[in-house]
Amino acid sequence: MVQLHNSSKKLFLSLLISMGLVIILSNYLVQFPIKKFNLENILTYGAFSYPITFLITDLANRSFGKEIAKKLVYFGFLFGIFLTLVISTNFKDLISIRIAIGSGTAFLIAQLIDIQIFQRYRDKIWFLAPITSSICGSIIDTFLFFSISFLGTGIPWISLAFGDLFVKIVMALLMLIPFKILISRIQNYQEKDIS
Repeated sequence: MVQLHNSSKKLFLSLLISMGLVIILSNYLVQFPIKKFNLENILTYGAFSYPITFLITDLANRSFGKEIAKKLVYFGFLFGIFLTLVISTNFKDLISIRIAIGSGTAFLIAQLIDIQIFQRYRDKIWFLAPITSSICGSIIDTFLFFSISFLGTGIPWISLAFGDLFVKIVMALLMLIPFKILISRIQNYQEKDIS
């Protein structure tokens, strides 16, 4: 079992809370299509917040390794799903319940696959692991989430899934900037903690 120093525990807790909050926000925002520019059948606001979960997982993986990153995903999953059920799930609405189930299933599977892919490429050029794992995780997450949540409901889930995936891929590319900045700061922080 990996032991974390106090500052590393604080970092882990910060990542954990961030993960739960992003899940809650994304599960709420996915219910709202973007009604500008005729995008209501293509895109929801959740597509812009959800890719941050892959950034958080990749930061944990780079900082602590895959076992700690898995713990972050498991705790983030439980925390996020619990709060989603309490805050944004309308139990009288079947679609709302399906969103909670779809979100949890897609999140857990996609994030665990993200960790494995990241681990495989972590020793290559710095951007290869986060971009490859985030894109693969986004593909899996998108199609699991939208099919579980909206299949057979009359909601145009396929076009929403493709619109969502396009934004997630763009966001995965953009997330490379904060990944590089944050991982450098985290490493400096951890080096001070050790010395």
